[in-house]
Amino acid sequence: MSDDPAREDPARELLRAAPGVGRIAAATGLRLAGSAATAYGRAISRLAQAAAEQRPGAEAETRRPASDSSTAALRRRGEDLLRESADVRLPQDSHPAYMRILDSLAPDEARILRFLACNGSQPAVDVRSGLPFASELLAQGRTMIAEEAGCRHADRVYAYLNNLHRLGLIWFLREPLRDAARYQVLEAQPEVVAALDQGGRTARTVRRSIVLTPFGEDFCATCLPLA
Repeated sequence: MSDDPAREDPARELLRAAPGVGRIAAATGLRLAGSAATAYGRAISRLAQAAAEQRPGAEAETRRPASDSSTAALRRRGEDLLRESADVRLPQDSHPAYMRILDSLAPDEARILRFLACNGSQPAVDVRSGLPFASELLAQGRTMIAEEAGCRHADRVYAYLNNLHRLGLIWFLREPLRDAARYQVLEAQPEVVAALDQGGRTARTVRRSIVLTPFGEDFCATCLPLA
């Protein structure tokens, strides 16, 4: 509080100057004036709030979250997509997910996709031991795709393949390729031979294949240089 009498609150000066009952009356008047001002402010606030609530869409704006994922919003988005699909005037050269997929690929994964697009389905083998109906999986999905595609980090091939499968670009099929000769080099690879040795007399290879999905084929044709 300032000690300068010239800057003293006028209300205090009024109270000091009012003697006895007059001072009490002045104080009461000031309190009433303050209460009236407070009540007036509250009334103005209520009127402003009521006016805002009466605006069209005000309630929806208040309740709508920053990211509207309600059922109604999702339905509207679905209706928009169906409407766009029926409008032949709207060009759509590629799937809208392709850019996001490109951002999710490692350079070696792009090499694998281009290799599959240019060379077709590739062989893969599992190594199992034991009886056919009670066998143990010793090695899964062994393949030479990384080496043949020229990947820089061939040791990461299984992480690469899992990511490509997650993105819907490749399938791991139980069916083998028709050309059985394509499995001979693969089954002679050190990791396959080591798994066969581990399994003993009952160990064997189970032939599989790795192929592009139709979605993957279109992605490669659209996004990768295949020539």
